[in-house]
Amino acid sequence: MKKKMVSYTLDTLPPLTGKQRTTLRSLATRPNSEIDTSDIPEMTDEQWKHARRGHFYRPVKRQITARVDADVLDWLKTQGKGYQTRINAILRREMLKSLKSATAK
Repeated sequence: MKKKMVSYTLDTLPPLTGKQRTTLRSLATRPNSEIDTSDIPEMTDEQWKHARRGHFYRPVKRQITARVDADVLDWLKTQGKGYQTRINAILRREMLKSLKSATAK
């Protein structure tokens, strides 16, 4: 039996029914102390210490044209296949370093 897959975007979601709106309002007013989290216990400080930010995040790639010094490009290419990936990794490392220093101030 073939099943039909249905997908929505935020623009095409069906409107909420009155009952759904009432349920959402009642949930929004419920205090956190009434929420049962026994099946999803809170993470400890030790667990957070080993957390990795953005581990499953895959940023969208955009094609650009960039001018790079010839010796820099040659150096990247001598390291083997994937020089564009290395360029991205170098730029990301510098971006994260800059963001980290900006938040430390």
